[in-house]
Amino acid sequence: MSTKSPRVQIFLDRVGRRVRDLRKERGWTIQRLADEASLSRRMLTQIELGQANPSLATIDRIAHALEVSFADLALSGTGTSAAGAGLAGASAGVDSSANLGSSELSAPGGGHTLAWEGPDGSTAYILGASSVPGTELWRWHLGPSVRYQAEADRAGAEEILHVLSGTLELAHTGETMELTAGMSIRIATDQSYSYTAGKEAPVDFIRVVIGA
Repeated sequence: MSTKSPRVQIFLDRVGRRVRDLRKERGWTIQRLADEASLSRRMLTQIELGQANPSLATIDRIAHALEVSFADLALSGTGTSAAGAGLAGASAGVDSSANLGSSELSAPGGGHTLAWEGPDGSTAYILGASSVPGTELWRWHLGPSVRYQAEADRAGAEEILHVLSGTLELAHTGETMELTAGMSIRIATDQSYSYTAGKEAPVDFIRVVIGA
């Protein structure tokens, strides 16, 4: 994450508490979890205390080391890892206040979880998740020219992007693709990739992560 605001701190505190609780449930030391997640002991300690500002990919690595999903750490309410669990979110689902089809509102309502903030009002909200298969629903807003560099996901992970408004420049597999409003694409995300908003206007898009 590139910035740390009071709104994001709520998310980081929640993640830290859940990481600590799940680690203790397993009887693991901080060092054991740090090794499993390929992190330093210092970084993991700071994450548990809500003092670090980890990337979304780092949180995901911790989740998989604990054999839970990103959403189990990130979302308020019921987790998603139990067999047969359905869609989970701030209100046990995505309600109409998420405004998925709106190109005017960048911030969904209904208490959805803000997981990332960047320059010029850029945000990433996780709206809900399903455990079977592991799927996450996100809404992103990037200010003009703002770039988000994503780390490679687990092998087999994919995502679907759908642009609501503006222009999204997607750098993937050594190529840069330009997606405008109404366009969709499905990509493998087991390698680094990035999103960049067009220079003239912000971009709003829906992101569905598959194999989370």
